[in-house]
Amino acid sequence: MKQIIKIRFSVLCLIFVFICAFVSGQTKLKQLDKTVCFGMHQAQSRKIDVIIVHSVFNASEGDKYDVDLVIKQFSHYHVSSHYLLGRDGTIYQLVKEKNISYHAGHSQLPDGRTGLNSCSIGIELITSTEDAPTDAQLNSLVALVKDIKNRYKIKYVLRHSDIAPDRKTDPWNLNWLDFQKRLGN
Repeated sequence: MKQIIKIRFSVLCLIFVFICAFVSGQTKLKQLDKTVCFGMHQAQSRKIDVIIVHSVFNASEGDKYDVDLVIKQFSHYHVSSHYLLGRDGTIYQLVKEKNISYHAGHSQLPDGRTGLNSCSIGIELITSTEDAPTDAQLNSLVALVKDIKNRYKIKYVLRHSDIAPDRKTDPWNLNWLDFQKRLGN
């Protein structure tokens, strides 16, 4: 009887060790809710199969990398994105994924579809035309895109410049090939 109890205890300990190892290996996204009520509209249901990566900075007075000033700028232009990645890698959710954010503008997918806001999730990197995204931002971007891809059947992960090449150049200074490799593409 004692031997059976020891065996059961040993098995439980092994299970506990495996669970702890599994949990510690999971990526915990550092994410904050900064839900906005502009530059978006609520949707009852939508099919999400595209992720669009953008760049933004505060072009008004003040720190060009200030999250709140960037959000204020979005408000002024009546645009938004689902996520905004701060320079420290913090992920700010501005719009719930089930809703439509106005981030893509006049654009077109490689398969010819237009009206991309209705089928895409927009991710903005706070950076500038002079600076590259930080390592913390890249790590968060990779983790966030992988997380989204685990929840939706994503057909495209594209740059803003891929869907609107005549009018957009972002994301700026992002090594796209390295980013794709880190995603496992």
